[in-house]
Amino acid sequence: MNNETTDLIIVMTKGIYDEVSSVGLTIANGALTSGKTVGLFLTSSAIDLVRRRGIEHTHVAPMDSLKSLLEDFMARGGDVWACPPCTTARGYDQDSLIDGVVIHGASVIMERIGKGAATLTF
Repeated sequence: MNNETTDLIIVMTKGIYDEVSSVGLTIANGALTSGKTVGLFLTSSAIDLVRRRGIEHTHVAPMDSLKSLLEDFMARGGDVWACPPCTTARGYDQDSLIDGVVIHGASVIMERIGKGAATLTF
């Protein structure tokens, strides 16, 4: 019996001024490359990663820019969800976020976790 999950949820809490956000996105892309289904759930200051023009502000050398990491992730089928209370607290709505990001509550990740998804937090 193979107990290896092919689903991964990454909860990100670090934003545009923290290099850990680059690490989380690099691992997310690596997981896609290895054949995982990957979803990012953004909370706290990580919401700013997907604010229109916000992603332009972080590049941690020698990693790729956050913008290219996120664009690559989404282009390859990665899901990105933004926490509703976190977006509201910052005055953001759906139009404030880059295309492809969905404002969605924790139920979207809890369903996948309940079915065996692995989790990581950054």
